[in-house]
Amino acid sequence: MTYIDGPVLVLAGAGSGKTRVITSKIAYLIEACGYDPRSIAAVTFTNKASREMKERVGQLVTGRDARGLIVSTFHNLGLRILRLEHKSVGLKSNFSIFDARDAAALVQELMHREVTPDKDLVQRVQWQISAWKNALVTPATALAEANDAFKTMAAVVYEEYDRHLRAFNAVDFDDLIGLPSRLLSEDAEARERWQKRIRYLLVDEYQDTNGSQYELIKLLVGRRAALTVVGDDDQSIYAWRGAQPENLHLLQSDYPQLKVIKLEQNYRSTARILRVANRLISNNPHLFDKRLWSDLGLGDELRVVECRDELHEAEQVAADITHQRFSRRADYHDFAILYRGNHQSKLFEQALRSQNIPYVITGGQSFFDYVEVKDLIAYLRLLANPADDAAFIRCVNTPRRGVGAASLEKLGTYANQRGIGLLAAADELGVEESLGQRALASIRGFTQWLDNLREMDATPLKVVYQLIEDCGYEAWIEETSTDAKQTERRWSNVMDLLNWIQQLQEGEEPKDRLEDIVAHMSLMDILDRQDSNDERPDRVHLMTLHAAKGLEFPYVYLVGMEENLLPHRASIEASDTDANAIEEERRLAYVGITRAQRTLTFTHARRRKRAGELVVCEPSRFLAELPEDDLRWEGGKREIDPEERQERGKAHLANLRDLLK
Repeated sequence: MTYIDGPVLVLAGAGSGKTRVITSKIAYLIEACGYDPRSIAAVTFTNKASREMKERVGQLVTGRDARGLIVSTFHNLGLRILRLEHKSVGLKSNFSIFDARDAAALVQELMHREVTPDKDLVQRVQWQISAWKNALVTPATALAEANDAFKTMAAVVYEEYDRHLRAFNAVDFDDLIGLPSRLLSEDAEARERWQKRIRYLLVDEYQDTNGSQYELIKLLVGRRAALTVVGDDDQSIYAWRGAQPENLHLLQSDYPQLKVIKLEQNYRSTARILRVANRLISNNPHLFDKRLWSDLGLGDELRVVECRDELHEAEQVAADITHQRFSRRADYHDFAILYRGNHQSKLFEQALRSQNIPYVITGGQSFFDYVEVKDLIAYLRLLANPADDAAFIRCVNTPRRGVGAASLEKLGTYANQRGIGLLAAADELGVEESLGQRALASIRGFTQWLDNLREMDATPLKVVYQLIEDCGYEAWIEETSTDAKQTERRWSNVMDLLNWIQQLQEGEEPKDRLEDIVAHMSLMDILDRQDSNDERPDRVHLMTLHAAKGLEFPYVYLVGMEENLLPHRASIEASDTDANAIEEERRLAYVGITRAQRTLTFTHARRRKRAGELVVCEPSRFLAELPEDDLRWEGGKREIDPEERQERGKAHLANLRDLLK
């Protein structure tokens, strides 16, 4: 916390208090070192982590002392830079942010000119473009270095995709990092401006940074290298998202004066859980050696439960939760079921429901995924940025205005020939030769109405209320809902959106321009889908291992410990050419183990249905890597003893009594 004489890397093991390091250091910089809060930036990867960090800093630094401090996600910081430097990167101030769905729609449209793409091919091209952007590879370089037919095709689409984004006055999620990185690299004045603005930079979850994020960090700190990064290479589980744990090693190359400080005491788990975690992760190569330890006592043995099949596995876990809750006087929210893939949750949900155990799935439907929310946000995007073609296509016939797909295709063809957006094309005289009178009248009525809304001398909230009233959106919800209950639920989502707009207008940092509200909402849409549920109701938590990172629970079930599940089949197949594939799966298992505070139970099935056929399953190789003395085998190797069986019967009776009450 007190080391400020040069760049510092804090290797913070699971449960060792890494967030506290950053928040305490911010307070130290302000109160002991005299730093202006406006000159300090702390960045992380999720809104949840950012909010938690802000709250903790607020508790440490009181009054006006912390005002102006930047605590944000990487992408929010990038957005902040682009908002202030938009002219330098060729954008207008009201630029739009394309999310993954908008980007996929544009990629698909561009690919249709060459091939008839299926969903998987569109996704592959989209991921390839994202990988190039994260590595700061330009379209021209991508095309020049393409070494097979797929990459050549993807590079051609990349060039058109980038050109269309600029024409739409839009950026995608990757551009929020890539464009600021390129700007600061090429523009010395801008670089100096931002290095003066941010005098000290702190980075959380550093092992999850990709190439463009690492470049942005270097450009912001410059030669002064006033930098603290906190991370753990053993918890790097996002290679599929472009994360490069080797960035930890690059720090030593780029900053020879780097000071490395290890946090190895874990304040979360028992010694036995940590011993098992240490043994597992020791099978991976390491950039830095560290070994977690705890003074919370030895703790219980870790159980390995062998089950007949996946149905028996789910029933066993549900029954054990009832037993453990009764015997340990625990709450439901103390329990978590962790799995490799979302498809594994269904049987556990059924088993929990059958035993009347309440549960919550982290990563359920996002607020932004509701049709009515997507509709209205698309309208706001179009009002803020008339060149947003994706928003135009969604809004022009919602509610229905008699504009068919054929008319939109003709309008799109004309717009492409002219090199302009769809909305601008609708008002040109030349489009009259392409569109029928009825469709033209509908589209121009729509564009005129939008112009009137845009010119209203009113707050964003009043504009949205007027928009909903003018287009009859409430009636449209009623018309397209299956029953009154669904109508009520959907209208409630609309009211939640309106309340949010009001809060943004009247908040601590008021947003009185529609453009700012739209940019904020677009970014929240993207980031919130990556976040875990903030609330902790009294329900058993079901989630993937990726979603569990950063969380902790007293009692954890790590299910599906089998070859082809954990490690995943795709990683096993890739391991012949990519050694990191299995290493990342091992890190994923390590993350799962270190979520447990008191007890940890592994489960695996002898047989499991796959593609409609019952196949024999092999226990995960990771179980064989664990210390035998710390494990207790049940099922195949060891049956439950009679005394424990009797206790479980009592637990079921107690659960029934609770229900009868």
